[in-house]
Order: sequence, then structure tokens, then C-alpha cells
Amino acid sequence: MRDAFIRALTEAALADPRIVLLTGDLGFGVLEHFEQRCPRQYVNAGVAEQNMTALAAGLALEGRVAFTYSIANFTTLRCLEQIRNDACYHEANVNIVSVGGGLSYGPLGPTHHATEDLAIMRALPGMVVFAPNDDGEVAAGLPALIDHPGPSYIRLDRASVMSPAVDDLPFALGRARRLREGDDVTLVACGGMAGEALAAAETLQRQGLSCRVLSMHTIRPLDTDALIEAAAETGGIVTIEEHSTIGGLGTACADALLDLGVAPHRFCKIALPSAFTTVVGSQAFLRRHYRIDAGAIAARVAALLGVTQQPRLTETVG
Repeated sequence: MRDAFIRALTEAALADPRIVLLTGDLGFGVLEHFEQRCPRQYVNAGVAEQNMTALAAGLALEGRVAFTYSIANFTTLRCLEQIRNDACYHEANVNIVSVGGGLSYGPLGPTHHATEDLAIMRALPGMVVFAPNDDGEVAAGLPALIDHPGPSYIRLDRASVMSPAVDDLPFALGRARRLREGDDVTLVACGGMAGEALAAAETLQRQGLSCRVLSMHTIRPLDTDALIEAAAETGGIVTIEEHSTIGGLGTACADALLDLGVAPHRFCKIALPSAFTTVVGSQAFLRRHYRIDAGAIAARVAALLGVTQQPRLTETVG
């Protein structure tokens, strides 16, 4: 997803000299292509994310379209004051690009786990929050973010849906994409967790449950029409995210539905606990450990719908 973003940004920058990319001394193996083709539109601000963000805001106020780039916690938490006061307060076109969303950098431990970023970013005035599920959504969302006059947050996951079946679905910023049809419940996912949602839906299909799957790639502004439709047509909504249970996709969906006076028959948030991780490992390992992988999602949804899951068949020898 990261490589897809840089490819798309490079092509956009070649056509639009307003675009400038600032890195916090990170991503050289990935950003070299951009630097070589657009050397006058590339800045390495060093390990100084506060300066990087303030510089981006200044460039944006002079008519540039600025993108800051680093690992998720460094582009958001370390320079939160500059994001809020320099970029958001001035409605500057500063686009914060975070690589390693969620548990992507699993082996590096809690300092590199971005599990509160969605909550913090969506709380900032004027901020668009974008968490694509695959390379196609990354490339499709970029032009809209360049044209958006204010700040945005782009969360890039290591995992990706990578499903050719969904490549042809139309894309619009702020509008959910329906990845799978279903009538019994709707699974609403963001980022790479859409892949886990699709896998869970496949498992549940074999148990007779029909799941709609939505890629809610834009968490702010949220596609409330898709949520209202899902609540009316499927009766249940399950949100799925690689983020703290506080303040992320699930909270955004619950807030929106209650504000609109819509109460789905069933509602469930599948997310990480509000706690620092106590184990390290690959992203796949951590998803299993914290029970947000496809198997755990299928079990939670089956329980929510009152269906007893069939035990997984295992091969025996002898």
C-alpha cells in the first residue's frame, strides 16, 4: 500500500508542481523514486517531525500541497500541536501520511503500534481521515485529497485486501464501497481489516449466514447513508478495525447512528482493547492474539446472531 501511494504521488507531482513531499528522515528505499523524479519537490526534514509539520503548513499557506511522511506515531503524536495549530487552525492543505497503521510494525512493540491515531485525528477540526483497504483505494483517493483545500490524514496499512473482485467498484471519498452483498448483518471495516472481514464473511457463508461487507475507507466524513441503509436492510452492524475500541471507526459509526436516531437491531465493535500491547510479533500473529482476525470475527458475528459455530474439521492420522 505504501509503494502504491508513492507511485501515485510521484505521477501526481510530475503533473502538479504545487505538490511537495516532506519526510521525517524515513523511507529512503521507498521515496528515492520520488526524489529522483521530483527533486525540487522533496524535503528531508530530519528526525524533527514538529519542524516538518510546521514547514508543511507554511508551504501550504503559500499555495503548495504538502504531504508529510513517516511511521504513524511520529507523524501524529510527536507533532500533534503543529498539526492542530499550524495545519488545522489555518485550514492548510497539509496531508499527513502514516505508514504502519495499526499493528503493521508488530515486532517493534508498542512505541510503533498506531492504535489511537484514528481517534485523535478525527477529533481535529476540518481533518479528513482516510484509511484505504488496498492499493486501488490509495490511488483513487489521492486526487480527491490533493483537491481538498484543508488537512487530511492518510493511514496506510501493511496488509491489503488484494482482491481482484473489488477492483472495479466505483470510488468516491466519503462514500463506502460495498465489497460483498449480504442480508443477515453488515460488516463495516477500514484499512487492511477489510480483508479479514471478507474472509470472515466467507466462513459465515458456509454456516448459512449472509454478510454484507463495507469498506469504510473514509472515517471522516463518514458515509452515514451507507450505515442507515445497512441498519435497515440487514438489521445488524459490526465494525471492524485495527485500532483501540475508543474513538475509532466503531465509535464514529455508533455516534453517527445515534445522532440520526437510527438504532440497528444488533451492533458490535470488534477492535483492540484500550491498552498497550503486552506481546510482540507479526501483524498476523497480533491479530490472532487480540482476536481481531477472520476466525475471531466469524465467531463474534455468529454469537451475535445466535448461531452456534461448527467446530473446525481437523485431519487425523492413523
